[in-house]
Amino acid sequence: MRVMGVDPGLTRCGVGVVEGEPGRTLRAVHVSVVRTSPDLPLEQRLTLLDEALAGLIATHEPEALAVERVFSQHNLRTVMGTAQAGAVAILAAGRLGLPVCLRTPSEVKAAVTGNGRADKAQVTAMVARLLHLPGVIKPPDAADALALAITEIWRGQSERRREAALARVSHGNH
Repeated sequence: MRVMGVDPGLTRCGVGVVEGEPGRTLRAVHVSVVRTSPDLPLEQRLTLLDEALAGLIATHEPEALAVERVFSQHNLRTVMGTAQAGAVAILAAGRLGLPVCLRTPSEVKAAVTGNGRADKAQVTAMVARLLHLPGVIKPPDAADALALAITEIWRGQSERRREAALARVSHGNH
């Protein structure tokens, strides 16, 4: 399975593509950060982000997208930009009919490190280790995107199978 993880942000949007199966060696296919200038109008920034993500999806052909779910942060302006960038990623996937999974940061940290309260350094180190990458992945947005993709590979398939089984059971009871 090939998954693109997106750590949304207007100024820095992390993108990581990982290939693999649960219980098998994972491979980093791509990692980058899409940047937009805060000096540009919002509509131009969102357009640039959309074009970049669409290009990365076309190039790397993921089977699904994993996007970090935005939830309470103290800075409303940061939350809005993050939410808007996340919506652009969801829209880019939706245009192509790709499934999208939203994951909270604590969900991703727990999946990758075993600790939902792990710090950035722990997540980054574990992602590098899981993907057999030399050194630290920088910036953290890039490591977070890879962590999202890893989480979706590990958890997404089993969650979809469980949901399908529950749907079959509930349809059988009616």
